Amino acid sequence: MTDSETPQVDQEPTLPVLDALGPSGPYRTHNRQRITDVTGTAMAEMSLVPALFVKRTMKALHAAAVLPAAERATALARAAELFRSATLGGMTAREYELAVTRVSGLPVNVVRVATQTCAERVAQSYRSVQLARPAGAVSDWRDPLARTGQAVWSRRGEVLAVHVPGNHPGTHGFWPEALALGYRVAVRPSTREPFTAQRLVLALREAGFGDDHVALLPCGHEAADAIVRGADLAYGGDEIIRSYADDPGVLSLQPGRSKILLTADTDWREHLDMIVDSVGRHAGSGCVNATAVLIEGDPAPLAGAIAERLAALPSLPPDDEKACLPVQQTKAARALERFVLDRAEGTRAWLGGTGFVDELGDGSAVLRPVVHQVNAPDAPQVGAEVPFPCVWVAPWSREDGIEPLCDTLVLTAVTQDEELVDALVAEPTISNLHVGSHATHWHRPGLPHDGYLGEFLMRSKTVVRV
Repeated sequence: MTDSETPQVDQEPTLPVLDALGPSGPYRTHNRQRITDVTGTAMAEMSLVPALFVKRTMKALHAAAVLPAAERATALARAAELFRSATLGGMTAREYELAVTRVSGLPVNVVRVATQTCAERVAQSYRSVQLARPAGAVSDWRDPLARTGQAVWSRRGEVLAVHVPGNHPGTHGFWPEALALGYRVAVRPSTREPFTAQRLVLALREAGFGDDHVALLPCGHEAADAIVRGADLAYGGDEIIRSYADDPGVLSLQPGRSKILLTADTDWREHLDMIVDSVGRHAGSGCVNATAVLIEGDPAPLAGAIAERLAALPSLPPDDEKACLPVQQTKAARALERFVLDRAEGTRAWLGGTGFVDELGDGSAVLRPVVHQVNAPDAPQVGAEVPFPCVWVAPWSREDGIEPLCDTLVLTAVTQDEELVDALVAEPTISNLHVGSHATHWHRPGLPHDGYLGEFLMRSKTVVRV
């Protein structure tokens, strides 16, 4: 057989590899996790480090010297600009956004806004942590006030483990505050969407944080557990972090269960734009999206109006500029559909009652909006949170009190009842309260998300100098 007759064997194209980022720089392993997009197409491979590599990295982070405060502030501002616009890990900002869109299924315009929002939060990290510092404490024992006795704000540890979920790029905007406070940070990226974690760690390193100050440690469960055990404190929302829920050194991100309350002294029609925006903004994927609307009075007209608005949203691939709904692989979308329909049994469906998965024909499917009416404010469905626009509309009365509004990340209360507002402000399980027509997703740098992260990372101690 001649060379020209040699059979040609099709070879799978080589995929880009996302390296771990350890204390000595990039580290590539033979053990890798394949990253696929919403159609099931392989996009990249991610190196998975063993527990031994994790332990060595955590030891290096503990041994690293803390950067001076001014250098930390400058590096964070520089990292924000790099994250926003630079080529990092071989990806331009545009290529990064498209990669996140493809694997997460979030519309490209949502990812683009998230890039800017995350960058802004990182840029403001040093300022934000200062806002969290108690007014009676200083940030440095050398402060002249400390000579006669003063509270000094100090770290509870030196190394923070971060396990951030991959539901939205914006979740990465908060943990750099730990770097602002002098912590060294080990990040375990989500296998669902690892590109944001990689890009942010690369930006922070290029901006001035050493390889022994911030690390990227993709890994399996055993090594992930070693990240938590090797740190002083841990923060995040994956299954590893949830397994440490009772550990006071672990801060676990909880479901948002964000809600809207409209009392009888307001006209819901004047606030319909805000309500629909709270449900649908960010493709309904965030913990700050409204999952329940409670109204003093008949909920049916409001539920119908919300359904009419949301029904008009188009089903499009996530990379379409007009896309506004999330997309998942069809198998996963169908599983979520079964879960929601089972959960909705006994409710009144206004939208999506017979199904909400709209297949695109390429292995992916759009998650279309769902609106259901429940009979009581304490119906179990009110606490259900899913990663697309899905809202439960319920009646509420003064006799129900504020109990149905508890366990809420953000509550928008459209009311003129100041006594009710007093009770909502005092309720410890309502993390954020918006009084009046403010969307549940409204936020700005410097304000707490679920409390200040600094409240968990820091403590005040008395220091007296001679």
